[in-house]
Amino acid sequence: MTVRHAACSCGKLTVSVSGEPVRISVCHCLECQRRTGSAFGAQARFHKADVEITGSSSAYRRIADSGNAITFHFCPTCGSTVYYQPEDQPELIAVTLGAFADPKFPPPRVSVYESRKHPWVGLPDGIEHLD
Repeated sequence: MTVRHAACSCGKLTVSVSGEPVRISVCHCLECQRRTGSAFGAQARFHKADVEITGSSSAYRRIADSGNAITFHFCPTCGSTVYYQPEDQPELIAVTLGAFADPKFPPPRVSVYESRKHPWVGLPDGIEHLD
């Protein structure tokens, strides 16, 4: 079974996941752009039972464009967002792809809120496009 490790920038908040992600996606919504400081957010969702979290986190809850609440967990020391929990899917935890720091991590299969996508962003062939 595949085990992957994710961490914040200072290493005080870590996540270990077993198995393959349920979904790997990129989100182009304006809030993900603000949260990441980039053109999009990228994340992999895993079954909660396959996730082990170590270290303390601070939390920020917001309402997504979909109308659903999401609670983001970030390191109180370095500020890196490491994982989040969509309240409409309590059985899943999403881990930010950057926290894995693994260039070999599988590519995203879904792209959401594409009406807000920067025109220069390229995506993998065969990805599902949603708005």
